[in-house]
Amino acid sequence: MIYGYARVSTQEQELSTQVDALRKAGVDFIFEEKRSGGDTKRAELEKVLTLLGSGDTLVVYKLDRVARSLRHLLLILDRLGSQGAQFRSLTETIDTSTAAGRMMMQIVGAFAEFELEMIRERTKAGLHAAMRRGSKPGRPRAMKPAEEIEAVRLVLSGQATKSAVARRFGTHISSVKRALHRASGQREIFPDN
Repeated sequence: MIYGYARVSTQEQELSTQVDALRKAGVDFIFEEKRSGGDTKRAELEKVLTLLGSGDTLVVYKLDRVARSLRHLLLILDRLGSQGAQFRSLTETIDTSTAAGRMMMQIVGAFAEFELEMIRERTKAGLHAAMRRGSKPGRPRAMKPAEEIEAVRLVLSGQATKSAVARRFGTHISSVKRALHRASGQREIFPDN
């Protein structure tokens, strides 16, 4: 049996290029996932790896779709080998049944890991530069400052639960918890307030 695995990093990205290429390659079943490649615990990847048996092949569009670190790649390849399964990448000509193919797989895996680290470094540098310019990274707060003050007052006074406050302000309970956390930090700095 030939199984395919397609992955993109975010919900906004599309899998169509990978899925089309996998279908064209004759893949029987395709597992699709929208999750970071840096995350080694991916539900759809685990499903396909569990299904693979002797004589089966795992096909990916590109090597970095299955693993973003050499260590993770080697663990996957070892697992495939112990299950009697093969691995194939459509864009990198790699045959894991030969010593040269396994070596090439490791070299390409090292470059995938390097690329991920470079992305992380650029992202971190970009965030620091934006913060130096006065930008506040992340999502905007769900409640206005006056709403946060009222939400904190209602919860701390016992007049409402966190869930009730979240419903009242049309937000998620996590936003209420964050507001309470920020308020507790302010009380430590300004205990008289």
